[in-house]
Amino acid sequence: MPDPQVLSPKSTNKGDTGLLPTGELGGGGRLKHEQVQEYILGKIVSEQLRPGDALPSEQQLADSFSIARTTVRQAMAALEGDRLITRVQGRGTFVHEDARLRLGKGLNIFALVVPELLSGFYPSLQHSFEESVSNSQSQMLVCCTRNDLDKQGNIILQLIDKAIAAVAIVPTIALPTPAFQIHQLQRAGIPVVLCHRSVEGVVAPMLGLPFETIGKLAAESVLGRGHRRVAIFSGQRAKATTECYLTGFREALAQEGVELREDFCYFGPADMLNLTEDKTGTMQSLRRMMGDADPPTAILATFDSMAELLYIQIDQLGLSIPEDCSLLGFGDSIRHGVLQQQIASVTVDEAELGRRAAEILTRMRCGELPIEHSETYMMPVEVYQGPSLGRVTKATS
Repeated sequence: MPDPQVLSPKSTNKGDTGLLPTGELGGGGRLKHEQVQEYILGKIVSEQLRPGDALPSEQQLADSFSIARTTVRQAMAALEGDRLITRVQGRGTFVHEDARLRLGKGLNIFALVVPELLSGFYPSLQHSFEESVSNSQSQMLVCCTRNDLDKQGNIILQLIDKAIAAVAIVPTIALPTPAFQIHQLQRAGIPVVLCHRSVEGVVAPMLGLPFETIGKLAAESVLGRGHRRVAIFSGQRAKATTECYLTGFREALAQEGVELREDFCYFGPADMLNLTEDKTGTMQSLRRMMGDADPPTAILATFDSMAELLYIQIDQLGLSIPEDCSLLGFGDSIRHGVLQQQIASVTVDEAELGRRAAEILTRMRCGELPIEHSETYMMPVEVYQGPSLGRVTKATS
């Protein structure tokens, strides 16, 4: 709130709203643009300026404060960056619809909403996102949905209630994320970046994973080592991910005259929250496949946590990797654990994805980018040559 002895409102001119001060700015060790910010903030807090109200023009404020217009512009840019005002070209400057909410409860916190925390590429995503937001003098809140749509909806409502600054979200796939969950955040003026996959009906920046390309790279990797009988294991058969994997995988196999056998495909229960919850189901399917007269010589797991489970279960069956069966996963280019380092994998630089997400959210929050824009960037992928992928041997051919 400004010092009332420094700024005093004009009181008599026709049409005057009492929003313009008279006289020069005082000192007090504060920069002039900071005093302009404080003056406008005081009007919003005292409700003399309400959401949607128009502010005086930059020239009017400059004349009234007896300061340069560039100083006023600096103050307005800061207020806009904090999403307290909004500028509409050709119309003017207005108090942001959520200004009171932000002043009352707003937190300078960026939220990261993910299906899980400790496996696959999620540790790298968290670390890089946190490092990036801390560089912008913000804090991070991590929320885990466990791939549960209802839990994700409750988390979003809590983030809105706390007036979180921005949200990066990896949408659920066990059940597709509905557009209205993301729209709630956007209507509250909270910038959103979608990670890994889009949400149908939502216009928001998206840092995506090229699932068809991932499936194609996986198939090319096993084919290049002579494998022709290949199985696939996936936690769910989700349209946004697994079906895209399968499309790329089958296309690459078909180019070499190889067909993916349906009985060599495992998909977890549709309501399974964790990719590795169905340990009994994976073991039964693995035992059946490996007991076939012509068993698979290589297995693709559509996520590293599933690949790690299969690595252990293949050993429990008394088989050796890669001599009896090769194994290929999908995950982060940074191989965090000892077991993960043993598994060959199609990989994505999830740390770079986290940095990009934080950068885009910061630009949106500062008004450099609109909340609803359709920037899409597909992350590049490559193959990590782990020892679990070998060539076909006489024993397996």
